[in-house]
Amino acid sequence: MTQVLTGDQVERFVTDGFVHLPEAFPQAVAEECRAFLWRETGLDPDDSSTWTRPVVRLAGYGGGPFRKAVGTARLHGAFDQLVGRGRWFPRDGLGTFPIRFPHPDDPGDAGWHLDASYTPEGESGYWLNLCSRGRALLMLFLFSDVDTASAPTRIKVGSHLDVPPLLAPFGERGIEGFAFCAAMDAAGRLDSPDRPTVLATGRAGDVYLCHPFLIHAAQPHHGVVPRFLAQPPLLPSGPLDLERPDAAYSPVERAVRLGLGLGA
Repeated sequence: MTQVLTGDQVERFVTDGFVHLPEAFPQAVAEECRAFLWRETGLDPDDSSTWTRPVVRLAGYGGGPFRKAVGTARLHGAFDQLVGRGRWFPRDGLGTFPIRFPHPDDPGDAGWHLDASYTPEGESGYWLNLCSRGRALLMLFLFSDVDTASAPTRIKVGSHLDVPPLLAPFGERGIEGFAFCAAMDAAGRLDSPDRPTVLATGRAGDVYLCHPFLIHAAQPHHGVVPRFLAQPPLLPSGPLDLERPDAAYSPVERAVRLGLGLGA
């Protein structure tokens, strides 16, 4: 297995819920993707008067430079270390791009939350369960340089440890994502004041690899240059196994066990 992450980085992923991977894919690939996305927006990168909304969402794109961005050996090595070799599926491309622009209006989507991933038969919306069905990692792909003013994603450090005890009662079926976030909010664990906040800043080509239960939030853009980011899930080959006979737990599984008080 290629050792992309140090032992200390892996352990901090377990306790903090994320790791920042600089130069996860080439900046030239980020530039190629960004040029394509600008064309898709129909806006003029050189004329800010055309930036009339605080956020523009584009559907996911695959193939070409997007496949290159998500398919580097550096990323795949990190996936193996955090999720486990053979426990995830390669991606062809990336999910929705929320492109954020400098704008005085509230974007309307900046609340604290965690992402849900599947819809049970006969239900609607996106759900989540303790074994993180449908999501091995939350990933933040930076396709532009992101500083503190340009709407970096906000991350609640260690918040992924608050989620497992609250999810456990819902079993394999799980719970709808908005309902679960409301329950966490009522329990004082969504915008928990004892969890510090960090900002997902970095350079184009960086990726934040996050635990699927990590609580995070968008924010308004107060800078100058629009922010281009993708936030796809890494798809698992199966659910998390929290009772492995050989105790060969991945760091993602170890974090859930830690949150449940089972040790890491």
